[in-house]
Amino acid sequence: MEQPLTAKEQRQILWRLLSYMKNEKRTAILAFFLLITATTLELVGPYLVKVFIDDYLIPRHLALRPLIVIATIYIGTVIIKVVVTYFQLVKFQEIALRVIQQLRIDVFTKMHGLSMRYFDKTPGGSIVSRVTNDTEAIKEMFVEVLASFVQNGVFVCGIFVTMFLLDVKLALYCLFLLPFIWWLIQTYRHYSSIFYKEMRERLSELNAKLNESLQGMAIIQVFRQEERLQKEFAKINDLHYRAGVKNIKLDGLLLRPAINVVYVVSIMVVLSFFGLSALESPVKVGVLYAFINYLERLFEPINQMMMRLSFYQQAIITGSRLFAFLDLTELAPKTKPSSAAISKGKIEFRNVSFSYDGKQDVLKNISFTVQPGETVALVGHTGSGKSSIVNLLMRFYEFDRGDILIDGISICDYSNAELRKNIGLVLQDPFLFYGTIRDNIRMYKQLTDEQIIEAARLVQAHEFIEKLPKQYDHLVVERGAAFSSGQRQLIAFARTLASNPKILVLDEATAHIDTETEEAIQQTLSNMRKGRTTIAIAHRLSTIQDADQILVLHRGEIVERGTHQQLLAQRGLYYSMYILQNGKIDVENCI
Repeated sequence: MEQPLTAKEQRQILWRLLSYMKNEKRTAILAFFLLITATTLELVGPYLVKVFIDDYLIPRHLALRPLIVIATIYIGTVIIKVVVTYFQLVKFQEIALRVIQQLRIDVFTKMHGLSMRYFDKTPGGSIVSRVTNDTEAIKEMFVEVLASFVQNGVFVCGIFVTMFLLDVKLALYCLFLLPFIWWLIQTYRHYSSIFYKEMRERLSELNAKLNESLQGMAIIQVFRQEERLQKEFAKINDLHYRAGVKNIKLDGLLLRPAINVVYVVSIMVVLSFFGLSALESPVKVGVLYAFINYLERLFEPINQMMMRLSFYQQAIITGSRLFAFLDLTELAPKTKPSSAAISKGKIEFRNVSFSYDGKQDVLKNISFTVQPGETVALVGHTGSGKSSIVNLLMRFYEFDRGDILIDGISICDYSNAELRKNIGLVLQDPFLFYGTIRDNIRMYKQLTDEQIIEAARLVQAHEFIEKLPKQYDHLVVERGAAFSSGQRQLIAFARTLASNPKILVLDEATAHIDTETEEAIQQTLSNMRKGRTTIAIAHRLSTIQDADQILVLHRGEIVERGTHQQLLAQRGLYYSMYILQNGKIDVENCI
């Protein structure tokens, strides 16, 4: 089990959470003023009853006018307290919602700034849990805990002040109860932080397992893995349940029951004190009533604070998880502010080496040049490093050694906006966003409907889009699940062409397109490549025979390079790959 947060760490997290209120200073001041006002009005009631009993009821001095005044003040304070409490709760809710709104924006923004390395090793469901469950738990701290602690803290202080005004000696006796109450609070905080941390971690694992199951539902059903995943989910759920039971037992022992014991002891002390005092002098019934009433009111806010300690601990634990996420240093590669612009699209890799784990290189001294307008194809077996070259060019990862230049300038010296604007990427597994086809092609750029339609025509997507009920306004469900793989690929291809990039990166872009459609767009792609630098990852060698240069990768190194005919003549790795895909060939006739 992980070590619980220390008291210092909890204070740091609390202050950091409270710092989110800095933009709500006026609302917070008003909310606290209303809170203190409501608390003060709450203290007035028992004192008015004490005055009525000792000054009017016991002496039988029942003058109508003073009694009407006392009754009016009492009723007035109750009504005003209700109104003030309502507005105080509304203001604290507003603060809480704004704080959570900002926290969610910060987490969401941070997520988009993280490097791909982080997403490679972190389940998506765990990140979702940060944005939803964790921030929701923090909201309860601002609504339930902050207001309650301030209100009840002021209330407890006010009660002791009033008790000292009534009887100094008895009030001093009651002060001896505070150390025991403080010990209960600290004990509860220590153990509940352990249990709540475990519960939050298990909840994150549940979300991760759920997300994994949703993403891989087809594979799960095909391989009949339902029972295995149900067992894994049940195991994590059981661990979450056990942590919850431990916390329930702690609540049952240290919250209301323990405080009730202290309350009973305090009542015994007060009654004993008044009983002994009665042997020497008459006891004021109003003072006795007020003391008993204040003691009851003293322990009720303490009970409320103890009960809300659970919300506090949840907020501190989830706050630690959120701030750990916000403080991550695995950021996407940063660029310096630069006005450098890509004009031609010449690409040069100079002795580039790269490792995902910092131990084993997946790229080793990669060097090649792609002149403006040329097409270079990357081929090789799975794991040879083709996709890693694309990842580095797109700056998804930071290369370790060497340099990558575009138009003679290192990509580190271009702004990310400049790189993204001028490099068009089409992946083998296209991703479509929820929305319309029009929005997926436009991607919120300043494109006219004519430009969108023209891009779709170029990739042969216009024909199937026109047949849809709402055509370009047809709704795309999550990840484009209602479309075939080929249709998703065509839409993704149109999206890239519509942005008119200077550099094209095609990661087996026609893998999911049928042979007839592929042949139809090959000429379009050939026309598009004119004036544009193109890097194409290919598994089907028949699709890249017209490339200006083909690089053959093996275990992270370029082992062959040349045109299609030159590589066949070498009878090396490329030749072997081509034979496997196409059968025996006459090399002499190919040259």
